[in-house]
Parts: sequence; structure tokens; C-alpha cells
Amino acid sequence: MAPTKRPAAEGDRSISPPPLKRKAQTAISKSAVASFFTPVSQKPKDRTTWTEKSPDADSPATLLVAKYVPEGSPTNDESGNETVKRRKIAAFDLDSTLITSASGKKHSHDAADWKWWHHSVPDRLRKLYNVEGYQVIIFTNQGGLTLHASPSSSSSKPKTPKAQLDRVPQFKQKCSAVLSQLDIPTTLYAATGKDIYRKPRPGMWLEMKADYNLINDDDIDLENSIFVGDAGGRQSELPPNSNGRKATATPKDFSCSDRNLAHNVGIKYQTPEEFFLGEEPRNFTRDFDLVKYPYPSSSHDQDSSSSSSSSSKKEILFTKTSPQELILFVGPPGAGKSTFYWRHLKPLGFERVNQDVLKSKDKCLKAATEYLKEGDSVVVDNTNPDPDTRKQWVELAKKQGVPVRCVWFRTPLVVCEHNDAVRALNKPLAFNSFNARFKEPKVKEGFQDVTEVDFKFRGTKEEYEIWGKYWI
Repeated sequence: MAPTKRPAAEGDRSISPPPLKRKAQTAISKSAVASFFTPVSQKPKDRTTWTEKSPDADSPATLLVAKYVPEGSPTNDESGNETVKRRKIAAFDLDSTLITSASGKKHSHDAADWKWWHHSVPDRLRKLYNVEGYQVIIFTNQGGLTLHASPSSSSSKPKTPKAQLDRVPQFKQKCSAVLSQLDIPTTLYAATGKDIYRKPRPGMWLEMKADYNLINDDDIDLENSIFVGDAGGRQSELPPNSNGRKATATPKDFSCSDRNLAHNVGIKYQTPEEFFLGEEPRNFTRDFDLVKYPYPSSSHDQDSSSSSSSSSKKEILFTKTSPQELILFVGPPGAGKSTFYWRHLKPLGFERVNQDVLKSKDKCLKAATEYLKEGDSVVVDNTNPDPDTRKQWVELAKKQGVPVRCVWFRTPLVVCEHNDAVRALNKPLAFNSFNARFKEPKVKEGFQDVTEVDFKFRGTKEEYEIWGKYWI
């Protein structure tokens, strides 16, 4: 039998008041409700216009452009274009330079999740435009945005996720709010792809020059122009005067793309801390530094009118040692293998076998065999990263009775990536795959010798004008 529950004594009863019913909360603000019921004709006009641009005629749009013109701006015509050219450019990155997330998260979670990076930012930019005569521009990489869904060739291939496409309207809404609060004539360029527009590549800068009709070399005052961004390659540092005590180190920058963009276009660079707060510059490094690869000035690489030029000879990097040879190249994509062939081995009569052209290793082996049977010397212009891959070519050379030699391209991977970006604008190649499989070639694998080729730029002055910029 269940025990009978005794009635609570007077002293057992709670003296606390009964809990109040919580009022239902709503995420809809009064201003949003008022805006909903406001007639369209009475709502303030969004002063930001959006356009999209493509890197070329055959590619989809990857550059998002926002142009803001204040109402009644006296310096702009009816189309929003500047009536007077401003020769000084003050360009800025967006995230972690002009704004940051209000929530404290690394990335904004919605269109309203933003605040000025520092309270001084908007007034400083207004002064640049209104007092100092600068044209204010924003260049930002936004790789998380996709402007248009990618077409799917088959049902098995996933289409662009809807959530990824939904980020674009939120980004536009956030930028419109930022530009509206700033309220000066401004253009924002957002690079969404990995093409010529992505910093540090100069595509956005070139679009800006065209948009503002700054075409000629002297249309921009490069000496007094500036780019400000947080990607400066700065290293992690402890705060000064920590005296060995535990202290939070300043994190390193995620890249050096902003500093490198400024270098590419020939203007001054500063971090947000330097520009807005007056802090001293911090130490920085680049994974790939053009200082290490200057344009060669030796007599081997440039013509000279001096009398000593007659004694200078063209740099000889390879010499044929037998009437017929099989040469095996070893090196990652972008190491300069094909260029080396055309400049140094083709003139010696070597035929080229390349898997990018023939599409399979079996076809390469077949083509090389036919060349060797006809008495030709052959270059195998593939990556050939490991002994197992190279063994097949060593055995082929033995079978055909010709010496096999190796040319090892000791080009750092970061230089290979740079070379490929210059050549193909970031066409994806298997750098990581090569690095994981690579084993240094040895004579004991069956080679007659191993020739090592260190990287050095060996092109013309005109070619260096393009190569000698930061592309990755």
C-alpha cells in the first residue's frame, strides 16, 4: 500500500512568490517592423550599386564591385563618376582592417555582425577623402563567396551548396551598411575566385584604374598612395617588457598578400595598427621573397657594350656526353623543366616525351622506345619523383643499350607555385603529391650521372617585369 502523502505544514511552504511568466522575445526590431510598413517611395534609397566582372570573356564573373555615392555628392556626375581625377589612392582591406565581427568570432555570422575595427576608422577615412584629396578604395579577398552556381555535368556531381550562395546577399547587405555609415564616394572590390583578381595579384587594382579612368602612368601619384591591410606577413611576438613572465603572444599574420599587393602596384604599405594607431612596424617574412631572385645582372645574362663582353660566354647548363642518351628529368610541376628542355636540350637534338601531352605513362614509354629505336636521344619531361617511377626508365635505357642520365631540378616548391601562377594563373597542379613521394635521385639507381639545376631566373628583362611580382 502506497504511503499517504501528508499535507505540508505551514512552515514547509515556500515563502517565495510564484515564478513570473517570461515574456516572449522577438528577434524583429521595431525599426524593422516600421520599415516593413513604410511605403517603398518613402524608404531611403540604397546608395550602393552592385556589378560583377569576369577575368576574361570565357569565364564566369568572380569580381563583385560595390560603388557608393552619397546623395547630392557635388564631386560626382549623374552616373556617379568622379568629375575630377584624384591622383592619390588610399586603398584598404576590409576584414580585420576597416571592420571586425561584433560577436568576436573570426568570421561574421550574419549581415549585422560587424563593427568598426577601431572607433577612429570612419573619421580617418572621411578625412582622407574630404580634406586630403584621396580616393578611398577597398580591396578584399572573399573566397567564401560564390557568385553563381557551378553547372553540374552529371547528377553524381554536387552542385554549389545553397548556403554558400546565400552568403552573397548577406555580404552585400553588410557592405552596404558599412559604406552607408562611412558616407563618402567609395568603391569596394571583392575577389571571390582564385584568378587574376585575388590579392596579391593586381587584377582589382587594374579594374580600379579603368573604372576611375586612371590609365596613364602619371595618372596616379604612386609615391603618396598607400594600401592598408592586416595580411603583412608579420611574425608572432611577445609584448615588450614581459620580462619572462607569462604573456599572450601577438599572433602571426595568416599571409603576406596585402603587403605583396602594395609591392606589385608600387605603393606604400602599412598595417592597420601602423596606419590608424601609429604603432611601430613589426618584423615580417615572406614564404617566397623576390629579393632572393633578382633580375640577373651578370655578363652571362645581359648583353654588354664593354670590351670584355666578347670574352663572356652563354651559360652552359648541360652538355651531351654520348651520341645517344636517355635523359630523365626530376622535379615538381613549375620547376622549369620544359623551359630547360626547349632552351638547352632541344638545340642538342633531343626529342621530348611528356605525359601532359601523351596522357599516360604507357604512351610515354612507347614513344620513348620508338625514338630510341630510330637512333634519337630522348628527354623524359615528367616529374619522376620516386625510385620506383624512375626504375622503369632505367630499365628501358638498359634494354635499348643507351646511357641514362638524370637532371634534378632543385627548385623550392614555393617557387614552383609562383612559376605556375605566372604561367597559368593558379591552375591546380599536384605540388603536395610530388612532395610526399619525392626521393632524391642517386647515381646508384642506374644513372650515368645526376646533374643538379638550381633555380635562377633566366628570362629577358621584359619577362622579368611579369615574373618579378607576387602571384601567390
